[in-house]
Amino acid sequence: MTTESATPLEPMAVVVMGVAGCGKSTVGEACARRLGWHLIEGDEHHSSSAVEKMRHGIPLTDEDRAGWLARLGSLLRQEAALHEGAVLTCSALKRQYRDALRAAVPELRFVFLDIDQQTAQARVAARPEHLFPASLVTSQFATLESPIGEPNVLRVSATDPLDEVVATVVAWMTSSDRSPK
Repeated sequence: MTTESATPLEPMAVVVMGVAGCGKSTVGEACARRLGWHLIEGDEHHSSSAVEKMRHGIPLTDEDRAGWLARLGSLLRQEAALHEGAVLTCSALKRQYRDALRAAVPELRFVFLDIDQQTAQARVAARPEHLFPASLVTSQFATLESPIGEPNVLRVSATDPLDEVVATVVAWMTSSDRSPK
C-alpha cells in the first residue's frame, strides 16, 4: 500500500467541540498550526453578559448562545470567502447549535473531543483563572447531545495524547475520504 501526502481539495473549516475541559483550545490551536489555518477561539466571541453569567456559575441558555453562534457562523463564512481554512473552538453542545454553524458553512466538519465527566471536572478545576468555573461542567454534560451519527463528525478521545489527536484530525481533514472514523 502506497502512502501519498494529501492536501485538502478546497479550503476547509472544522469545529473542535465538546464540553468544558475536553481540550478544545489546545487541540484547536495545534490543529490550526499544523494545517496552516486560521484559529477562531470561540470563547473570545461571547457577549459580556454571557461571560458574566459563566463567571458567576450560571449556565447559558439557548438564547444566550444564539448571538454567539451567529457571530461564529459569520466568522467561519468570512474565512470561507477568503478561501482560507479555519479551525473554530466551540462547545457546540446541541444539534441545533451545530446546525446553525452548518448553515453558515454547509460542508463544515466537527471533531468531537469525547471525555468523561469526572476527567472534565478535574481539568476545569485545575484552571481557576479560566472564565468557566468547574461548577458548570455538570450542566454541560446535561446539555450535550452527542454528535455521533451526524454527517462530517469525527470522534476522538480527549484523553489521548495531544500529538495523536492532532495527527488523527489532520489526517482526516486532508484525506479525500472524510467519513467518520
